[in-house]
Amino acid sequence: MSTIFSKIISGEIPSYKVAESNDYLAFLDVSPLTRGHVLVIPKKETDYIFDIADDEYMGMWVFAKIVAQAIKEVFPCRKVGIAVVGLEVAHAHIHLLPINEVHDMNFERPKLSLPDDEMNEIAEKIRKAVASVTNA
Repeated sequence: MSTIFSKIISGEIPSYKVAESNDYLAFLDVSPLTRGHVLVIPKKETDYIFDIADDEYMGMWVFAKIVAQAIKEVFPCRKVGIAVVGLEVAHAHIHLLPINEVHDMNFERPKLSLPDDEMNEIAEKIRKAVASVTNA
């Protein structure tokens, strides 16, 4: 089951990476609800998040926590919201979004369309914040 996320992992499709480990990848959503909307995925292809082995599942959440701390550093907000929907791509993923209000996470809202230079700038800022979080 090859998905768009598998192609991002393999490098077939470019992405705005913000963090990567041997097992997980975090990159900007190309149709974000908010600036700083990041997707966290396991590199091992699994459709349903609750089918992930326990140790990999826990590792993914620890990885997501690091990314969320970096997002909050770059985009001051009340919280970094978390959503696991799993219907749009058949590859488990966690949405991380800087939010100030509940409606900031309404997936029925119109998505942002940000220019490439702004996406690159956002990704670079989050990458630097991830490095500072992991070196703290």
